[in-house]
Amino acid sequence: MVTPTWRKLVLPCWRPSVDDDGENSSNRGYDLIGRSDGLWWYKDSGYHINGEFSMAVIQANTVLEDYSQLESGPMSSTESGPQEFTSDDQDMSADVIKNAYLATEEEFLSLVKKQWETKPEIASVGSCCLVGIVCNGFLYIANAGDSRAVLGRLDKAEKEVKAVQLSDEHNANRESVREELHSLHPDDPQIVVLKHKVWRVKGIIQVSRSIGDAYLKKSEFNRPPLLPKFRLPEPFEKPILLAEPSILVKELYPEDQFLIFASDGLWEHLSNQEAVELVSCSPRNGIARKLVKAALHEAAKKREMRYSDLKKIDRGVRRHFHDDITVIVVFLDSHLITSSPFDGPILSIKGEPEGSVFRSANGKKEHMQACQVDVWHLKTLDNVNDYASKMPWEHRFNFC
Repeated sequence: MVTPTWRKLVLPCWRPSVDDDGENSSNRGYDLIGRSDGLWWYKDSGYHINGEFSMAVIQANTVLEDYSQLESGPMSSTESGPQEFTSDDQDMSADVIKNAYLATEEEFLSLVKKQWETKPEIASVGSCCLVGIVCNGFLYIANAGDSRAVLGRLDKAEKEVKAVQLSDEHNANRESVREELHSLHPDDPQIVVLKHKVWRVKGIIQVSRSIGDAYLKKSEFNRPPLLPKFRLPEPFEKPILLAEPSILVKELYPEDQFLIFASDGLWEHLSNQEAVELVSCSPRNGIARKLVKAALHEAAKKREMRYSDLKKIDRGVRRHFHDDITVIVVFLDSHLITSSPFDGPILSIKGEPEGSVFRSANGKKEHMQACQVDVWHLKTLDNVNDYASKMPWEHRFNFC
């Protein structure tokens, strides 16, 4: 089971205010805690053990549905996340990450069962989960849902940085996902349904993998008092959605320049290569915010409106123009990745006013700038935000 410490790490990471959109804000230098400005939260630059990073989020929904956390530190010194499932010698593996996902799923479904009678709506809450871990020169990417991780890799022959997609979205609009669903549910011709030109699992949800969504995992939650709009007309014997992630493991090379972790709100408007080219041709400071703004410009263009007019639209109504967008750019400096294991303090960036915290050997907390990095990102699939705070990561990045 997952410890309370782990649950604490996955609380919502930022709650932007509504004053301004941050267009004229500056974040010079290395702000320790990040900044909230209007519908924005951002940390333009910071250091982790293998290089630099940049983070940004823009809110569009009435209740923010994207959450992220970035941490950096030696795996042996942290008490939560996939490392909780490693063996005594601290080896990282695909099985370790898978077990972390499944343990989180088990704990949340137990919570749903406990609160079913008083808070049945919790059964309709789910989270996508994208995880990245760098450990001993290897990169681990795990995904359940529709977020995406993209690598920027230098092509020495052509002297340009090219995009390499590291994760596949589990979205019913992809033919391969529909084929997987049909193979898993051969006796259900309605396992995927085309509604309003969008493919949905059972006509309800686009993602085929998630953590939570208990009403599509266990038949015992597919009944009153759950709202009728979430209930299926017939019971089911096997889970309709899966929590098990797809996992990629690859060795990192000097040509691997940076990683982009982003929710689907970014990829709806920018291609992998467009995002990679923007990062490779721009200063590192503020690059996450620059990617978000590029997506917003494209969103405005698609609606035949000016970006300046889009900026005036408040949360809620703004969702008709674009989704919440969260971006984390992690730069990989090869000489640091190949160096000896890090044995320093821990950095945690949650996008909260408390900001980064340095935990020294004596337990004293101090603010700091440079360390190692984990990235967590949550995306709830509906607006029951109170319960979503108990869900696991959508984006996590860990260096050890």
